[in-house]
Amino acid sequence: MKLITRRVSYALCATLATGLMAAPRHNEAQPNVLPLPASKATTVPPNGDVNPYGVAFVPRTVPSGGTLMPGGILVSDFNNAQNLQGTGTTIVQISPQGATSVFYQSSRMGLGAALGILSNGIVIAGYLPTVDGTSATAGAGGLLFIDRRGTLLGSLNGPPVNGPWGMAVHDPGDGAAQVFVSNVLDGTVIRFDVIYGPTGESVNIVDSVTVGSGFTHFGDPAALEVGPSGLAFDAAHDILYVASEADSAVYAIGLAGTRTTTAAVGVQIYQDSVHLHGPIDLAMAPNGHLLVANSDGHNADPNQPSELVEFTTAGQFVSQYSVDPNNGGAFGLAIDSLGGGTIRVAAVDDNANSLSMWTTIVK
Repeated sequence: MKLITRRVSYALCATLATGLMAAPRHNEAQPNVLPLPASKATTVPPNGDVNPYGVAFVPRTVPSGGTLMPGGILVSDFNNAQNLQGTGTTIVQISPQGATSVFYQSSRMGLGAALGILSNGIVIAGYLPTVDGTSATAGAGGLLFIDRRGTLLGSLNGPPVNGPWGMAVHDPGDGAAQVFVSNVLDGTVIRFDVIYGPTGESVNIVDSVTVGSGFTHFGDPAALEVGPSGLAFDAAHDILYVASEADSAVYAIGLAGTRTTTAAVGVQIYQDSVHLHGPIDLAMAPNGHLLVANSDGHNADPNQPSELVEFTTAGQFVSQYSVDPNNGGAFGLAIDSLGGGTIRVAAVDDNANSLSMWTTIVK
């Protein structure tokens, strides 16, 4: 695979404030996404990797002839069988029926929460390796590009990737996509503009732009790294939402898909020390609500362990749901829209090394 980086200039047509003001204030009376009864599947592969982080639904547009199952779910494992952070090497696939299999075995360690899939089945996986499971030996890592058959097409290592910790993919299916990646080692958010072959045989990076910067970040003995993490992109309004672990807040970056300069941290839309406890992953539901997974790596509360929290883009708390009775279980989170208000929600419990799955209707 050929990976190139060249600057493409875009004309900004509005200010950050204008982009944010374009977002609607969604009807607060709409049904909640949470709480829901869940079915579960194991995320442990044969090599014993644990601590599932990234979660991504497989698009139904994936061409046939591969091991990716349309409607399936990919989960990346961050730890090895000895439970050392940043040493896991597997991505497992959960079938629509709940069966677990290995999709990809990597030579790179620390497959984390930065995980996404293009419409043609190319999987983009971030990795943040360590030597001994501690932040003292954390490396910058990179991005892996894997085809639908589980074959590595290529990788992007080094700047501007520096500790990929979260990812959002915007792919309208026309051969071009945008991939947003948060860097936990330097507090930045990068947009990669990519083009790809229709059957998943190639992917090229044509541009990279730092759209966010200045997020608080630091190493932590328990959480490994704390910083900007989960990302959710509202393509209709060109707004990228960023979960910030360190200050238990969510920020909005306007014009994220078109800007050519950083918006710094953007605009804070939700800060809640009562319900947010180290928010680590983020997803947007069709009703406009945001769901965040609390890692409990910062501002932990033993009375609210491993919570998924639902709130509006106007900053109003809606509901919450615990995926595990102990702290530190919530991490990766994803939503799949089936149309007509029907959604599938998937969230890992990395205490139990399992994936919980729900189906519900929100309108």
